[in-house]
Amino acid sequence: MKSPLLTSSLVAILFIWCACNSDNVSWQNIEKDLQTQLIMAEDGDTIRIPEGHYKFSGSISLDEKNNIVIIGAGLDKTVLSYKGQTEGAEGLRITNGNNILVQDLTIQDTKGDAIKTQDVHGMSFLNVRTEWTGKPKESNGAYGFYPVLCTNVLIDGCIANGASDAGIYVGQSKHVIVKNCTAYHNVAGIEIENTLYADVFDNYAHDNTGGVLVFDMPDLKQKKGGYVRVYNNLITNNNHRNFAPPGNIVGKVPAGTGFMVLAASNVEVFNNRIEKNKTAGVSIASFLLVESNIKDTLFDPYPKAIHIHDNTFVRKFIQIADWRNDLGKLALFKFMLSVPDILYDGIIDPINGNKDENKLCLRNNGEITFANIDAQNEFKNITTDMKVHDCALEQLPKVQF
Repeated sequence: MKSPLLTSSLVAILFIWCACNSDNVSWQNIEKDLQTQLIMAEDGDTIRIPEGHYKFSGSISLDEKNNIVIIGAGLDKTVLSYKGQTEGAEGLRITNGNNILVQDLTIQDTKGDAIKTQDVHGMSFLNVRTEWTGKPKESNGAYGFYPVLCTNVLIDGCIANGASDAGIYVGQSKHVIVKNCTAYHNVAGIEIENTLYADVFDNYAHDNTGGVLVFDMPDLKQKKGGYVRVYNNLITNNNHRNFAPPGNIVGKVPAGTGFMVLAASNVEVFNNRIEKNKTAGVSIASFLLVESNIKDTLFDPYPKAIHIHDNTFVRKFIQIADWRNDLGKLALFKFMLSVPDILYDGIIDPINGNKDENKLCLRNNGEITFANIDAQNEFKNITTDMKVHDCALEQLPKVQF
């Protein structure tokens, strides 16, 4: 017969093991209480979510509030799980407000976007994580952080993992800072789209399909983005398979894309370390490369004034582009086992593209390889000569709120 002392000791050990095992987390339900606080909040309130792991069945929202702080106990201490979500798509939705701060919490496994904010002036995220647990898959929500039509956006010290579109996305917004963030296992790590005046710096984008993207898209309210600076980032090993749902524009991004400009203008890329991205360290393309039937007559599909300077490129000796993707197949077919560090489609605005202030300028990027694939002439005159792009543009201004 076992002694009572031994039996009690085994029980104690088992209890401690269960308490520490992450698979045995005690999940709580505060959904109704938190939504009530968001509805009843008065301007200037702070809403605190205590330490704990919480299950949510539907979206929660904050609308038409000012100077509100939503704060947890810490990124790993306050966790809101939407696994099995039955109502709504987003996890947290914030609309029509001023000076809203979300801080120190994690949102997991939402059906759609983890956090969507719209028409907010002064939207800040500090030390927040959005993630889809398990392996990256098409059924994951599209966006982790999704501010759209906002001004004065700050995303600082945040983590995004598993989004089937972009982990950190800012669209149709003005005056944006994304810094000190980590994005991995997303289709796009960080994406700036149709946004004016953005600084993206001191971030770590790794193991996404594409590390950092700056895009302009047609059929949107804010037609033209630009004045985007991407600097002091580590953009590495963005070779994850593309798991975007069919029809999504980022589904056209080849695995192995470090940094990509699509149709955007006035973009400065400098002091980054861009390494081990198998298709291209940097790609610059017109929207006409991916879609020729553009119905938006006000949309400008040509990238202009792209300044790429003082970056460090590191690549493997043999670099095989993504053969599962149309653009990757093109790069693989044209360059076989040695895709250039910088790929340029060569599609130029016939009216303004050759003006000095609108050029693609490449300078002080080390011993890199380059190719203009001459897509506008059906790839007839591919060139690897960078001399025409040995120029400098005026540095873009720092973003200030």
